[in-house]
Amino acid sequence: MKKPDASNPADLSATEARRAIARRTLSARELAEACIARVQDVDHAVNALVARDFDGVQAAALAADEAQARGEALGPLHGLPFGVKDMLDVKGLPTTFGSELFVNNIATKDDALVAAMRGAGAIPMGKTNNPEWSAGGNTRNRVYGATANPYDLTRSCAGSSGGSAVALACGYAPLATGSDTGGSLRNPAAYCGVVGFRPSPGVVPGDTRGIGLVPLSSAGPMARTVADAGLMLSVISRPDGRDPFTAVVGGRTAWDASGFADLPPVDLTGLRIATTEDFGFTPTEGIVRDQFRKVLAALAPFMGRVDEASPDCSGADRIFAVLRGLLFVSTHGARFDNHPDKIGPNVRDNVIEGRGYGADDFAAAFTDQTAYYHRWQAWFQDWDVILSPAVTVSPRDWHELYPAEIDGVATQSYYHWLALAYASTLAGHPSITVPCGFDANGMPFGLQIVGRRNADRAVLAVAAEIEAIVSTIPDLASKAPDLAALKAARPLSEAPGFLSF
Repeated sequence: MKKPDASNPADLSATEARRAIARRTLSARELAEACIARVQDVDHAVNALVARDFDGVQAAALAADEAQARGEALGPLHGLPFGVKDMLDVKGLPTTFGSELFVNNIATKDDALVAAMRGAGAIPMGKTNNPEWSAGGNTRNRVYGATANPYDLTRSCAGSSGGSAVALACGYAPLATGSDTGGSLRNPAAYCGVVGFRPSPGVVPGDTRGIGLVPLSSAGPMARTVADAGLMLSVISRPDGRDPFTAVVGGRTAWDASGFADLPPVDLTGLRIATTEDFGFTPTEGIVRDQFRKVLAALAPFMGRVDEASPDCSGADRIFAVLRGLLFVSTHGARFDNHPDKIGPNVRDNVIEGRGYGADDFAAAFTDQTAYYHRWQAWFQDWDVILSPAVTVSPRDWHELYPAEIDGVATQSYYHWLALAYASTLAGHPSITVPCGFDANGMPFGLQIVGRRNADRAVLAVAAEIEAIVSTIPDLASKAPDLAALKAARPLSEAPGFLSF
């Protein structure tokens, strides 16, 4: 077979790899073997892919090649490896949720999202690491240990979809699953120089939310390019009435999922763009503000009307705290009561916090969130998108469970530093993180793009245009982590505190 242009198939984007497979210049088996080799070369340094069955991966890739040789129709993700966050079931692999209570939990079937990916031809590479129950923005747990940032092994990769972001950055797979409540796929994407997209409620259906009618959490695609995220979204966005926010009529959704894989061109000069460093309330670090201003200055010649503005986010911290507390009591209260020694500090603190609220607090939070939502919808009548930093702080030492202070000001909780992300979560607006260079610490910087509710395709299209512009600006263009340095690094498991909180 003629080899693709890339020196290593593991570094191809999903769209490039899928095209090469269709043209028979690359086989699914060759792609799988390249990705497996990459994991074996560098994962000791970052600890991102924590459960795997490479014999199964190779068998699935061989079956994909044989199906292609027989002339069978190829799915949109045919032969593409993908990472699966350890919150979703992959048949035959452990699903631990990062919890010591589920160390021996072997999945007997695929999660619906994983099944959709397989049905489109994709091949799960294994499970990617996340914090215990995805609680927090630092990927550490007592089951698999910490996951390090591939750009600086002493620093956090964020979370909770940290393993997925690191796997993408290192070339383990071109696609990965993520989930997001307060930025859990956007934050690690920003820290690792990849793309993470949180869709509008119901666009990616799920039936695993404990309180299904409170859609703070959503699954979403993670990839190395916006086009790849759109391609993956076209598969995982599907009619599934088990999610109460996925409207299914006549077997169809209100949106055409295929459009996510075919993004229209966008003229940024024709858009009204708002920018904000803090949405009026987030504790954003100075180094982050500085890099954001540099990004805006570089993008300015390509944009039309740009003004500093944002929706009224009054009460955001309180609303998010109370509703998050409710979710944690519902999901983890009994586990905390019955197995307190097996519950980590973030889950413990959130359950205790949630139990400290009363009926009046919950009533006020739901009422205030409704008013918050209405303010956002009114505001977006006059604006197309918001640009902001994705994360409030530059990546810090992974031993730090969460930032207790930002520029000398104390944070309110272990999740307060995620406020730039949960600003849009509370209103249910689609939001994507796109890599835009490196901050003064030399760490990846992510630009957050927020659009109108249910305008998911438009947000992806704007992100793709910004991504294309950024690729032409040397100071903002992405660059891969130093794979040779990762290969030569000591195992992360030898680091003090690896298996602790």
